Amino acid sequence: MPMGRVTQVVDCREAMGMGKGGGIAQRGTISECRYPDVIVVGMSPGRRHVTKPVCDITSALRQQGIEYSISTLVLNAGSGVPPDAQNVGGGVLGAYFGITEKEIRQIEKHKLAILHHGNVRSHVVHKVRYILQACDIRAVVVSQAPIDFEDLAKVGVRTAVVMPPADKVKTRGTVMAIVSGVTRGQTPTREKMADVIHAVMKIMKSQTNQER
Repeated sequence: MPMGRVTQVVDCREAMGMGKGGGIAQRGTISECRYPDVIVVGMSPGRRHVTKPVCDITSALRQQGIEYSISTLVLNAGSGVPPDAQNVGGGVLGAYFGITEKEIRQIEKHKLAILHHGNVRSHVVHKVRYILQACDIRAVVVSQAPIDFEDLAKVGVRTAVVMPPADKVKTRGTVMAIVSGVTRGQTPTREKMADVIHAVMKIMKSQTNQER
């Protein structure tokens, strides 16, 4: 039975944080653990895109004694919608959502990705589709807007519950679970954090059993 403190080594921040004490991670930042198991992927920080829930989720998973290593990645171009979805939700002002080859490699080193993409349903589903098009990984989607597996399947995302028609599948990765109602810019409730932790533990346990 383990007793006392458990030390986790974290390689944190490619750039200085923003705000007092550098509390908000800059875009293009990754906080990496020594053994890559779970990565929490957040939007770029800005006026409307707040990364706070990502840090809370990461901390809560570590505090709960999850035996898996948790990394955090703040995307360099995590705002807006992908270029091929530019007419969704009335278009987008400013830069388009995107993911770099380096970010793809960073994500694919892990076994599970937690994707946090905000409060516009159409934006969330297209961002998830764009990431999983590039990354072959299992994912848990965390959002403020209520979405379901059918919303994702309609844009070609593989899910554990609803699959798109074979000729409409656009993703390499698969969404295994969804946790909606996580408000951006605020600490998630205990109930929502419990939902995220339960989803992570269930998926990772299943993957560990398959590897044996």
